Amino acid sequence: MDRDFLIDLFADFGPVTIRKMFSGFGISADGTNFALALRAGLYFRADDHTIPQFEAEGSQPFQYQTRAKTVTVNSYWQLPARLFDDSEELADWARAALAAAQRAALRKRPKARKAAKPKGSSKAASKPAVGRTPPAKRRATKARKATRR
Repeated sequence: MDRDFLIDLFADFGPVTIRKMFSGFGISADGTNFALALRAGLYFRADDHTIPQFEAEGSQPFQYQTRAKTVTVNSYWQLPARLFDDSEELADWARAALAAAQRAALRKRPKARKAAKPKGSSKAASKPAVGRTPPAKRRATKARKATRR
């Protein structure tokens, strides 16, 4: 699959951004990656809402081989081959994949961090660093040396 083929394939869906990724392309819309086009096929983002639809079509999740094992990525499922000939239904599946990717992004958002403690409140801040002379003592030593001269 090349870039031009993918642009044509998603014409009924709407504008997509296609970027080189791994051994193929990542396909995104509205800044959200929702599909992978690899040598092995076209894979759409899936979740609990859409996986049953893929299973009903006999699709399989994305898998790749490492030296030690086969890794299954359940968040991307192979697009049924029949959809390559039905651009309207492919657009429906693409919208569902984009929605699944957006739901996943909402779940991943970082939680609000706790407010930082004021600088002087920690015990470590009140103790001098190991091997360092406290600033007040340094000033006193410096003043004594200045009066000796």
